[in-house]
Amino acid sequence: MILITGNAGFIGFHLTRRLLDDGIEVAGIDSVNNYYDPTLKEKRLHILNQYKNFHFHRIDLCDYEGCAKVFEEYKPKKVCHLAAQAGVRYSLSHPFAYQKSNNEGFLNIIELARHQQGIENFVYASSSSVYGANKKLPFCETDPVDQPISLYAATKRSNELTAHCYSHLFALPTSGLRFFTVYGPWGRPDMALFLFTKSILEGKPIDVFNNGDMKRNFTYIDDVVEGIVRVLDNPKSYELYNIGNNRAEQLLDFISVIEKCLGKKAELNFLPMQAGDVPATVADISKIGALGFEPKTDIGEGIKRFVEWYLGEYNF
Repeated sequence: MILITGNAGFIGFHLTRRLLDDGIEVAGIDSVNNYYDPTLKEKRLHILNQYKNFHFHRIDLCDYEGCAKVFEEYKPKKVCHLAAQAGVRYSLSHPFAYQKSNNEGFLNIIELARHQQGIENFVYASSSSVYGANKKLPFCETDPVDQPISLYAATKRSNELTAHCYSHLFALPTSGLRFFTVYGPWGRPDMALFLFTKSILEGKPIDVFNNGDMKRNFTYIDDVVEGIVRVLDNPKSYELYNIGNNRAEQLLDFISVIEKCLGKKAELNFLPMQAGDVPATVADISKIGALGFEPKTDIGEGIKRFVEWYLGEYNF
């Protein structure tokens, strides 16, 4: 039995479905909040609820007693904590949402995990944003991460430090996953690929920050899920992993692929860098590569699959 939080979210949905397809029993916790359109989250859950080996509970992470009942009922052997308040930009205007979900909520789940007998692994979502103002590329897990430039990044680094304490004090095996720009079908509406696709189809300009001089490790969701599964199957006393693609893409090249898939040109609105953002995220994935992780999906194929899903889902 695996307990996964954030099943209605983008990555949580895909990971849960993968494990359910593999015949694994999954208990789920998600509050299904309204950070973005809950309709998309409910559609994801509708798919998952078709599985007999899925046991879902609509609970807020900050409800300690509610979450404790799930642990008590299912006695999970592994926990994958993916639920969190996402988004760098949203953290500029809604700081308390991050304190509640990413700090208090994280503490609740890891505290319950350390009291659960027989826990084999506690895996949790961190973020490439923890590298902050680090100018050395590619980003490596051993790089200093003491200069976060957004509250979101600060809460994710806090999670890593909390996990280190629990590993040290209570011998709880923990692994943090530093995700690099995950994209694909059923993706979040606040992410670049979703926003760009929607605006291009509607004939609206798209905002391109730092005048387009941006580089990202765009990582396809199926590759990310494969990486998570490998980490779940390989518990460590305390570890951190970059999960990214093995090459970085220029933002304007990324937009060009979207245009090609849609058969329509984008109107670009060039803007300066946004507060809390960084010009480049490039991952050193040699550590997770030692577990056999190797991303297989390039942006040409990944964006094509997203566009096909988007056109069908939104009736274009």
